[in-house]
Amino acid sequence: MTEEIAIIPGDGIGREVVPAAVRVLDALDLGLSFVTGEAGDGTLAETGEALPDKTVSLVTNADATLFGAAGETAADVILPLRSAVGSFANVRPARAYPGVDALKPETDLVFIRENTEGVYTGIESELSAGVTTLTRVVTEDASRQIAQFGFEYADERGDRVTVAHKANVMRTTDGQFLEGVADVAEERGVEYDTALMDALAMHLVMHPDEYDVVICPNLAGDMLSDLAAGLVGGLGLLPSANIGHDNALFEPVHGTAPDIAGDGIANPAAAILSAALLLDHLGYDDAGSRVRTAVEKTLEKGPHTPDLGGNASTEDVSSAITDRL
Repeated sequence: MTEEIAIIPGDGIGREVVPAAVRVLDALDLGLSFVTGEAGDGTLAETGEALPDKTVSLVTNADATLFGAAGETAADVILPLRSAVGSFANVRPARAYPGVDALKPETDLVFIRENTEGVYTGIESELSAGVTTLTRVVTEDASRQIAQFGFEYADERGDRVTVAHKANVMRTTDGQFLEGVADVAEERGVEYDTALMDALAMHLVMHPDEYDVVICPNLAGDMLSDLAAGLVGGLGLLPSANIGHDNALFEPVHGTAPDIAGDGIANPAAAILSAALLLDHLGYDDAGSRVRTAVEKTLEKGPHTPDLGGNASTEDVSSAITDRL
């Protein structure tokens, strides 16, 4: 059976790095088929919709999706897309690579981020002039689900688990989150550590090697994984996977980078590493490993885009990675 991959470049450098990732996938000759959809600021300007129904349909019916980035319409694009694939877990590896001037070269950890609730449910209100509210939603089911996924992920790799929270202040909501994690851990008979998310941010900067898998509520996972990007050389190196029970969406963690969009110098590594996660998800483990090895060798030996101190183009880097397959 031929797997169908939905390709949504989006805005900004998404339109440069996603084609580079597709080129790598195509070079593997796995017989994958690709269908392209549009979303983002440009699509809003052209059609009046940031995320047309036909794009949602492509994603829903595809076996997996590779997405680039969205600009001002990000909340109207990526959150519904994650919902369209039923994503409950956001997986964000952060690893330092040889050849990259990383602040903390010992960094090698993975954030498992709850992907459905918290403050990203979009429940905001204006009570009166100058008074606004944001509702944070944390449920037992979602907390247990992300804990189950995170513990299974760590168990497969023999990794330690740390659970980030702020239950000393958000006693009810993060208290619910911790209860869900504790229940799952007891059922599985596993041990784990907990850390206040603000203290964890400090410790990650100082001692990232002390952490393997970090299970996080939604907002904490977003913030802490971006912090970790600074330890390894920037957002241009971080892939991510949005995992559902029957479908998944993959995207680089970086945004649209409007300051360099169109210049042809965006680092395609995060998008290509996201494609490697896509291959893993579809069961092409060997192909995923080949892609990661090609990216690692290119990061080690070059060429490098300007964000990593080089002067290579997106095309130069993607060509080098493809050649190293």
